[in-house]
Amino acid sequence: MSVRETLARVDADLAAGRVPVARQRLRGLVSSFPYDLTLRRRLAEVYRLYGDAAEAGRWMYLEEDRDADETAAFEARYRSPGWRMKALAWRGPEAMAATSFAERQLVAVRTACAAHLGHPVDWDEPTSYLEEECEEQPSEPWTVGGVLAGVGCLVGVLAFVAIWVNGVVALFD
Repeated sequence: MSVRETLARVDADLAAGRVPVARQRLRGLVSSFPYDLTLRRRLAEVYRLYGDAAEAGRWMYLEEDRDADETAAFEARYRSPGWRMKALAWRGPEAMAATSFAERQLVAVRTACAAHLGHPVDWDEPTSYLEEECEEQPSEPWTVGGVLAGVGCLVGVLAFVAIWVNGVVALFD
């Protein structure tokens, strides 16, 4: 499926309220086309629908007109330069960036990571920037969707237990 067809499906998903599906399609596109800043921008827009400033900041990190609060939220969630490199999901040389601002951002993250780890790192070699940081994980805040899913699971389990208990009680009546 072409990028254009996938983006048309993203638009249809969003119009139908299927935000998670649209998000997943965009994540796939960004993975396939990491240099396309417009895809990253679209993904940031979807994360704004969730109210997830850190993820919006993640996907807008290479844009000059990014939101300072979203950038700060991204940097707070992905505290180390290695985790930022992983989160940015870039591949190849920084020179492939569509803008000079994006190229400078990528160079800055890679340089900070190399300084932090004490050895050269490479976008195409994740073990070069994560091997010494495996203990540090980005923090994940609670989201409305996550809380609702948890509550839904709890209600389902409680309903099952209530039905089971009523069945057992009925056996002894």
